[in-house]
Amino acid sequence: MPLHKIIHINETTTAYFWYITEDVTSLFRAVSLKDTSLFRLEGMKSEEHQRGFLAVRMLLQHLGYTDYDLTYDEAGKPHLSDGKHISISHSHEFSCICISDELMGIDLEKLKEKTLKIAPRFMEVKHLENLPTSEQIEKATVIWGVKESIFKIKNEKGISFPEHIFEDEFSFSDGKCSAELHFNNQIEKFNIQFYKVEDYIFVCAFPNN
Repeated sequence: MPLHKIIHINETTTAYFWYITEDVTSLFRAVSLKDTSLFRLEGMKSEEHQRGFLAVRMLLQHLGYTDYDLTYDEAGKPHLSDGKHISISHSHEFSCICISDELMGIDLEKLKEKTLKIAPRFMEVKHLENLPTSEQIEKATVIWGVKESIFKIKNEKGISFPEHIFEDEFSFSDGKCSAELHFNNQIEKFNIQFYKVEDYIFVCAFPNN
């Protein structure tokens, strides 16, 4: 299936979503991959991961890029050849890329009860008090996405979701919140925007310099 959704986050930041209905073979035939990407693809044991990986390349092609325009640094962070910032996420039936003139990080997560069950491992559960279960799942998923998005921006070993990344109180209906990273004797602030896309939560974080 072609492009499913576009979200214009701000004037210079846009997210693109691919709803993956194709099988691995169809996606593979539709994209051109450099040798390092072929090697990565062959090393993936899960067909879901292979489809997600290839759907990202479909999105790149849709936007006039190719796999050859995408490189990864030693820490595994993606970069585009034209100098624009890119962040990538995929979850189950969706792949997403976000392209911006600004540094940012994204995360896409499917809404599921498991996130609520493991919430005490990565967040302060007081944020979920007095909410019905469905809203607890949504909010916990946003908070996971906040932490994952910030981690993608910083990409430093040793960052712990519960010990170093703290989200301010927010309501799901706000669509935005703020968060802080307390790490290496520094406090860094981030602005967060989040969206519900079908039964997924999409989060985008920006450093608040």
